[in-house]
Amino acid sequence: MAVKYSYSIFFDFIESYLPSGFLNIGTEDPIIQKLNQLMDENDQFITVADLAKIKFLYVSEGIRPMIGVEPSQLNPSHFVEVTHPDDLSRFGLLRAQTFVVEKEVLETKKGSMLVSFTIRAHNTEGIYFNCLCQAYFFFSQIPHDAVYLLQVISNVDRFEKKKHGFHHYKGKDLSYFRYPDNELLKIGPAFSTRELEIIKLIESGMNSKQIADKLFISVHTVNTHRRNILQQCGKDNISNLIYELNEQGLL
Repeated sequence: MAVKYSYSIFFDFIESYLPSGFLNIGTEDPIIQKLNQLMDENDQFITVADLAKIKFLYVSEGIRPMIGVEPSQLNPSHFVEVTHPDDLSRFGLLRAQTFVVEKEVLETKKGSMLVSFTIRAHNTEGIYFNCLCQAYFFFSQIPHDAVYLLQVISNVDRFEKKKHGFHHYKGKDLSYFRYPDNELLKIGPAFSTRELEIIKLIESGMNSKQIADKLFISVHTVNTHRRNILQQCGKDNISNLIYELNEQGLL
């Protein structure tokens, strides 16, 4: 049964194990026991990676029942393998953002950043579920200069789903690094799959006629989508929206 809890436990975990580089994490440690209990109760797991070494340092036991991977065997390709085919393009963009954010945090040598998003992933039975990934990036000089990434990955099927679009946030507001709730999951673009497709084609330089021909729809339909897109985002022109989506790593 899911039990709401404070994400402060993840900062306690970081404080305890960062000095050792997240090595020799003992299963008898009360923090680890509490973490594993919370992960089991809430259908979650966590990973910690050193981005300088492109290496997972710790993966909690909850990954095994969620996506069928042994903690010691996890590598980045496993996330690709379980991602829904329709979400692979966006997931690829988000993976690329990992290195963009790492560079931003490393250049300042302080602070942190959060990238939070939903994708569809399949479980051990091949059934897809709505998956929330909350990726917390932080710089540390201990035990060496590096950007670390702590990810909290949750099955959020029990929460209300957005009618259109998906959850997405990139920024420094850590109030979004919290236990999932309906308000959190509503944050992000509300565009339909077709609207996002049209935005990407506009960004590639196509005009309405070219887009209509490519998608086998009328120019009138394309222009209707364009008007709806601007109304939804409150922008005056599509260029401003494209710039913002590029900044967020969505194009």
